[in-house]
Amino acid sequence: MNYDVVIIGGLGHVGLPLGLVWADAGLTIGAHDLDEPKKKVVNAGKMPFLEHGAEPILQRVLNKKFFVLNDVSEIAKAKAVLITIGTPVDEYLTPQLMVITKLADQLIPHLHSGQHIILRSTVFPGTSQRLKEYFEARGLSLHLSFCPERIVQGHAVRELKELPHIVSSYSDEGRIFCAGLFRRLCDKIVEVGVAEAELSKLFTNTWRYITFAIANQFYMMSEKSGANSRELYRAMTEGYERGINIPKPGFAAGPCLLKDTMQLSAFYTNNFNLGYAAMQVNEGLPAFCIEQLRQNHDLKGMKVGLLGMAFKADVDDIRDSLSFKLRKLLVFHGAEVLCTDEHIEADDFHPLEKVLQEAALFIVAVPHKRYRTLEFPKDRLVFNLWNFDSVRKV
Repeated sequence: MNYDVVIIGGLGHVGLPLGLVWADAGLTIGAHDLDEPKKKVVNAGKMPFLEHGAEPILQRVLNKKFFVLNDVSEIAKAKAVLITIGTPVDEYLTPQLMVITKLADQLIPHLHSGQHIILRSTVFPGTSQRLKEYFEARGLSLHLSFCPERIVQGHAVRELKELPHIVSSYSDEGRIFCAGLFRRLCDKIVEVGVAEAELSKLFTNTWRYITFAIANQFYMMSEKSGANSRELYRAMTEGYERGINIPKPGFAAGPCLLKDTMQLSAFYTNNFNLGYAAMQVNEGLPAFCIEQLRQNHDLKGMKVGLLGMAFKADVDDIRDSLSFKLRKLLVFHGAEVLCTDEHIEADDFHPLEKVLQEAALFIVAVPHKRYRTLEFPKDRLVFNLWNFDSVRKV
């Protein structure tokens, strides 16, 4: 079988929704992934993670236009190979630049000149050029392109059809080909150079991370001053056009924002002071919350219900979730922590009903939809960083 696109990392949060939407648009898609449990789930017609609207598409296209591949050699039959593996950072927040070339070494035996290679996930600036040269040094003349994803996790099916797609390539043929692929999803195509495409993704995520840091810093300052942060936010935003985009405070976590900010800092030879300041604020928010609680309450021996362990609302992804940092700090101060989440099952998580029954203090760490109207026992303490009107604040 020949494929229009084979997606490497094709069962992940970036590759799977894209592959399904493309397949639903009539393309023949192969998805290669090393995660064996995910393969079993997908081959059974089930989504391995929460992605609204994706499962009906999967069941419609599975083994018709969308195929789960077991052998990477299948990329030889593809017009294009789309790579969803980006540049991770290590425990020292240093970009791991060799990941992409190690992957290239695994692909090279099965590639042939004239194919299209499309990078989709965030990469360290200059990675696309480095990879192009890497292939050329090994005798492969490929059309290398970078087309960054920009979707909100959980809403990819809708956003892939609505948001403009950034397209860049080192060849005219590559640019035209990629533009044609993404026009299958949406007519809004933004064509730029590869350097601009790489930086646009990093700049966008870093901008969001910094704006969240500003909101969190404002929250800390207002709490220290004794002001009502919810009322303060209302004063800044209600009916005021220039204030409507100010975000609420909350845990700015997940697998992208901090990582991309640190990549940008490394690219700028560690002189990106604004990015480091944002990291200190956002990563320091759990500790600030604990100190706020400890001013009036002894956490030692207290049962604390921690509501929400995902990295953001209404997803089931725990990668880099700051709820886990909050749990560690609570345990350090002697609390017994009962974790729960609407979308995640884990051996050490508890049903919400058990948490509501047993905990003396509730912390709303993630604003899942159900928590917004949740009625807590009236004789218990509630700490809600997200300031919903329906719950009490300690």
